[in-house]
Amino acid sequence: QLVESGGGLVQAGGSLRLSCTASGRRTNSYIMSWFRQAPGKEREFVAGIRWSTGDTAYEDSVKGRFTVSRETAENTVYLQMNMLKPEDTAVYYCAGTRRFDVVTSRSLYQDWGQGTQVTVSS
Repeated sequence: QLVESGGGLVQAGGSLRLSCTASGRRTNSYIMSWFRQAPGKEREFVAGIRWSTGDTAYEDSVKGRFTVSRETAENTVYLQMNMLKPEDTAVYYCAGTRRFDVVTSRSLYQDWGQGTQVTVSS
């Protein structure tokens, strides 16, 4: 089970940090990622992290602005979002998959959180 928190309303240029806490023990071959879905659009990959090593991957539009990290002792993954833009407005979902490398296809993820709304005003 994955539970997200930390969404909200922020002005353009501002920051938010999302959290995703997972129940159960993470294995070495586990990836946790963030996806987002804006109204009328497909759910898209944002960033992912390999649980065992902390290796990360990002979607191009968020590189240099978003940072994904994990705290293994707390079974929690974070998404630090800086320099937010109105086009970042979406529902953000935490997802997990039992794989060794970060994958960007939503169909490859088995575990999903309920989502948290992020709204960036201009």
